[in-house]
Amino acid sequence: MNAQRLGTIVRLELTQRTRSVAWYVLLGVFGVLLLIVTALSFLAYSWAADPQGSAIYSTIVYITLLLIVLVSPTLSGNSINGDRDAATLAPVQVTLATTAEILIGKFLAAWVTGLAFVVVAIPFLVIATLSGGADAATIAVSLLVLVVEVGVIAAIGVALSGIIARPLFSVATTYLVVAALVVGTLIAFGLVGATMRTEQTYNSRSIDWESYQDGEFPCMPGETPSEDYPCVQDPTPECGEWTTYTNEVARFDRVWWILAANPFVILADATPTTFDRNGYPSDLFGQIKFGIRAAQQAPPAEVTWDECSPDYGDDQPSPEEVIAQSTPSWFVGLGLQILLAAGLLWWAWSRTNTPARRLPPGTRIA
Repeated sequence: MNAQRLGTIVRLELTQRTRSVAWYVLLGVFGVLLLIVTALSFLAYSWAADPQGSAIYSTIVYITLLLIVLVSPTLSGNSINGDRDAATLAPVQVTLATTAEILIGKFLAAWVTGLAFVVVAIPFLVIATLSGGADAATIAVSLLVLVVEVGVIAAIGVALSGIIARPLFSVATTYLVVAALVVGTLIAFGLVGATMRTEQTYNSRSIDWESYQDGEFPCMPGETPSEDYPCVQDPTPECGEWTTYTNEVARFDRVWWILAANPFVILADATPTTFDRNGYPSDLFGQIKFGIRAAQQAPPAEVTWDECSPDYGDDQPSPEEVIAQSTPSWFVGLGLQILLAAGLLWWAWSRTNTPARRLPPGTRIA
């Protein structure tokens, strides 16, 4: 593989993409959307006592990934078959450039095109970082994963443009593949997990509120009466009878791995989590990670809820403890994505390689 020929192909691809005014309009619209999201994020997190920079930063990163997922298939899904229809692919194929160089060059150009949106987002990420609270490790890892995800989506689009003859169908298929990773994994996780159910026994007991006079209420464990909170200090409150019932709960712990290949889950699971003083995640990365890691935990066979117990409400693990006791899966999901992209690129190489023995009906050669 020749670096000079590869660079020429990348430069030609980028020149074609940046020649149109619509490209700059698209980047401008992207910047306006990020400006609106940043302003709304500052308003939404203004109530937070802790520094709000980490929450705003994670929101901007996720919006950037979402917009790239929506735009990138259109930019990369017709790279090869679009040139074939325009009769510009055959002149390149008769040069010294190999099929692998053409394919990789188009992939790198599509990757750089997607990274242009990340560059537009950098000023807003800097603003969020300067507002305080964003951790250096979180920033570095999240940006690295974002760059890799942009490359995976670009590779899928370029590969499908070499596999499918018609540009319209290849763009639509790229959207379907990306949607399967983003939305399809969530749907499969919810539906398949809901079909796997197990029985759970629920024991509960509440304070007998009717034993207190009107306007009185007992202090809960750890509470003391005050002028603003005139509860009744009762060491042995009147308790109701125990009630027991059995119901079925979903077993999402058996299907959590379906979400491993989701780009948004990979981004959250790979990024280091920052917690507040109570052990709760301080950004979207940690909140999504907590949801995924909590899904790994099997539901207990028996649950007890006792409002009269002094330890009432203290037996639930914090999100920080749940994440520490669970297993990361981002490297498995990212590996599956890379294998998918590499397999599609190999298939595209076999369909684009010349001389070709067979071509789809109606395929334009020159």
